[in-house]
Amino acid sequence: MRLKLCGLRSPTDLAVALAAGVDAVGFILGARHRTEDEVTPEQAAAWVATLPPFVSSVMVTHLQEKEAILSLFHQVAPTTLQLQDSLPLGDLTALRTALPGTKLIQAIHVEHSGAIDQALAIAPFVDGLLLDSRTADRIGGTGRTHDWRISRQIVERANRPVILAGGLTPDNLAAALTAVGPAAVDVNSGAEDADGHKDPERVRALVRLCRSHQASALV
Repeated sequence: MRLKLCGLRSPTDLAVALAAGVDAVGFILGARHRTEDEVTPEQAAAWVATLPPFVSSVMVTHLQEKEAILSLFHQVAPTTLQLQDSLPLGDLTALRTALPGTKLIQAIHVEHSGAIDQALAIAPFVDGLLLDSRTADRIGGTGRTHDWRISRQIVERANRPVILAGGLTPDNLAAALTAVGPAAVDVNSGAEDADGHKDPERVRALVRLCRSHQASALV
């Protein structure tokens, strides 16, 4: 079970992630609402350049304009692009053409059963689907879970890897993995301390849960 740690905002956060052995790190750029975790392109690019082999870098953006997304992407040079809001299908195709070799992930906000049809319609145009929660003023980083029964249906029906996000913590991750059966998980606020910094023990606990789930699945 692979784990992405998202919302890194300092060299210390990055060091915590790497020491714990996460599989991918996410940097938030181009946010359209208040978020404590947004960083500059210069910061993200510097951190991406220091990553060791086999640790993926993910640029997470709220932007919906294709050219603006491409401009930001080329400044940061990550391995993966995560679109946290919706784009026209034609723009998704154009992004894949413009960024050969880059993995493209589309966030789906699981508010009700309509998320199933949305996910199935988008799946052929991307490399993976990220199932997240949203609130009236946030399209990510909400710290809230959603209906995992709907997420399970998407996992079973979408012909793409599915990444589970939204309110995951060391306390509920095992239950989430059993209930949903995703290909990977994405954690942000559930790995933080009271000051919003990535907490080493919480991150290590999340990694242990992911690794033990993988081990049990292989038995």
